[in-house]
Amino acid sequence: MAKQAKCVSFSTTSPKSILSSLSSSTSFSQSPINQTFSLSMVEETLDSTEPIIKKWDPNTKTISLFRHSRKQAKEFIICVRDLRRAMHFLVSQHSQSPNLVLTHSLMEIAMSRLEKEFFMILSSNLDQLDPESVSGHSSISSYSEFEYVMQSDDEMEKASESIAEVEKASALVMYDLKVIAETMISCGYGKECIKSYKMIRKSICKISLFNRTVWSVLEPMIKNWIKAAKIGVTTLFKGEKLLCDHVFSSSTTIRDSCFYEIANESGLNLFSLPELVVNKEKKPPPERIFKLMDLYAAISELRPEIELIFNFDSVASVKTLAISSLKKLKNSIHTCLTEFELKIQKDSSKALTPGGGIHRLTRTTMSFISSLSGYSRVLSEILAEHAIKRNTRFLESYFTAPILEDEHINHHATSVHIAWLILVLLCKLDIKAESYKDVSLSYLFLVNNIRLVVDTVRSTHHLRNLLGDDWLTKHEAKLRSYTTNYENAAWAKVYQTVPVRTSTTLSPDQAKTHFKRFHVAFEEAYMKQSSCVILDAKLRDEFKVSIARKLVPEYKEFYQKYLPMLREEINIEMLVRFKPDNLENYLSDLFHGTPMLSDSSSSASSSSMCISLGCG
Repeated sequence: MAKQAKCVSFSTTSPKSILSSLSSSTSFSQSPINQTFSLSMVEETLDSTEPIIKKWDPNTKTISLFRHSRKQAKEFIICVRDLRRAMHFLVSQHSQSPNLVLTHSLMEIAMSRLEKEFFMILSSNLDQLDPESVSGHSSISSYSEFEYVMQSDDEMEKASESIAEVEKASALVMYDLKVIAETMISCGYGKECIKSYKMIRKSICKISLFNRTVWSVLEPMIKNWIKAAKIGVTTLFKGEKLLCDHVFSSSTTIRDSCFYEIANESGLNLFSLPELVVNKEKKPPPERIFKLMDLYAAISELRPEIELIFNFDSVASVKTLAISSLKKLKNSIHTCLTEFELKIQKDSSKALTPGGGIHRLTRTTMSFISSLSGYSRVLSEILAEHAIKRNTRFLESYFTAPILEDEHINHHATSVHIAWLILVLLCKLDIKAESYKDVSLSYLFLVNNIRLVVDTVRSTHHLRNLLGDDWLTKHEAKLRSYTTNYENAAWAKVYQTVPVRTSTTLSPDQAKTHFKRFHVAFEEAYMKQSSCVILDAKLRDEFKVSIARKLVPEYKEFYQKYLPMLREEINIEMLVRFKPDNLENYLSDLFHGTPMLSDSSSSASSSSMCISLGCG
C-alpha cells in the first residue's frame, strides 16, 4: 500500500532540476538521469503509477481530477512524468521488454485524462480566463510551473498573499493549464492539447472583442460591414471561386481544397459580425430595428451568391453561418416590432402636455413608423412568416389595406401592421386626452396630435402608399369632428351671448346685459384658450379664421346697432370693452401658448384676418 501512496522519483536532485530535465528537448537516452535507471526501477515505477493512472481512467471516472483534489492532481502529474522517463528508458535500452506495452497503455490512459482535464478547465473557467483578468498577472509569474505544482496548497496561499482574490483564482487555473500542456507536449501529445486550446480560445476572442463593443461603436461598423460584405461576396469570393474552378478543373478535390484554404476562414470571419450583433441582446431596444433590417436586407440580397459560391461540404459552414444570421436577424426584428408596440401601450407618462400640444409619444412613434415604412420589403418577409398577435376583428373593422401593384412583394402584412401600430397610438392618445379637466383642452390635444399623425402619413411617400387614400380620408374626417367639438366646448358660451338677429329691438337694459355677458364670456374663453398651443401654423390660422367667422360679424352687427343707444351711459368704456377691430386682434393672438389681454396686438395679423373674413 505504501507503494501506491505516491510515485517514485528517479533522482535525488531537486524538483527544479527534474523540471529542467522534463522540459528539455534532449532525448531521454542522452540525459544523465537515464544512467541511473534499471529494469527493477522500471518495475517499481509501473507498480506505483499503474493504480493511480487507472483510478483516473476517463472511461470509468467522469469527475474532474483537478477540481476533485489538487493534491491527487499533483500526484498524477508526477506519476505521468515518471512514467515518461520509464518509457523512454525502455525504448532506448530494452525495446523488446514486455513492460513497454503496459507503459504505452498507461501513457494512453494518462494522456486521455489530461486532454479531458485540459478541455474541462478551459471551458469551465471562462471568467477566470477572461483576457482582462489574464493580462493583469505579474506576481506569480516568477514561479516555475513545476515548483508551483510541487507546492502544497498552504504554500501556494502564502505565495499569493499579495495577489488580489480574483487574480488568485485566475492564477491557479492558468498554472493548471500550463502544467498539463507541458506534460502532454513533453510526452508527444501536444497536437491534442493545442487542438482543444485553439478551439475554445478562438471563440473566446471573438466573443470578447464584440461583447465589449458598445452599440455606438457597433452601429458605424454595421454600415461598413454591409459595404465590405457586398464587395467580399460578389467580387472577391466569387472571383477566387471562378479562378480555382478554371485552373484546377481537372480535379474536384484540389479545386475544392484550394478554395477552402483561401476563403473559408475569411468567410466565417465576415459573417461572424451579424451573428454577434443579434446575439448581443435577447431583447434589443426597438430603435435598433433599422440597423438589424439593414443587415437582413444586405444578407438576403447576397444569399443566392453565397449559396452558389460556398456550395460544397468543406466551406458549407460559411453558408450555414450566413443563413443562421438571417434567421436570427428575422427573430430579432420581430422582437423589436413587438417591443415597440408594448412601448406604446405601456407609456406611463402622466404629465399633461401644456396647452393641449403635441405629446412626445406621438412624435417619437410617428417618426419610428415613418422610418419603418421604408423597409416594406423586409417587413413583408418577416410578418408573412411571423404574424404578430392582435385583435383581428377590431382591426378589420377599422382598416382595409390598399392593393399595391408590386409583382415581387405582397405588402398586405406590412400595411396591416403599420395601421395597427397607429391605431394603438390613437387609442393611447384617447386615454391621455381624458386626463385634462377641461373638455376643450382634451379635444384640442386630440386635434394637435391627430393632425401630426395625418400630416406624417400624407407627407411620407411609403407610408401613404401602405395606408392608402381611404385611411387619410377617414382620419381627416375624424380630425374635422374633433375640431368642431373643440370649438363648441371652448367658444359656444361666447357665441350664445351675442343676440340672434331678429326684427325685435332690444331695450337699453337688455343691450347692456348682453354686452356684459359677452365681455365676461369672451374674456374667460380668451384667457383660457390663449394659453393653448397649436404648433402647426396652417392649423392655427384655420382655427382663428373659423372662430372669427362665427363671432366677429355677429358681434360687429350687434355693436354697431346698440352702441349708439348707450352713448349717454356713464363709463361707457367699462361697459363696452371690446370693439370689433380689437376682437379680431385678440383672436389673432390665440394658440401661441402665451396668455395676454391688451389692446396692443399684431396689426399684420389683424389685417390678414380681415382679408380672410371679408370684413372692413
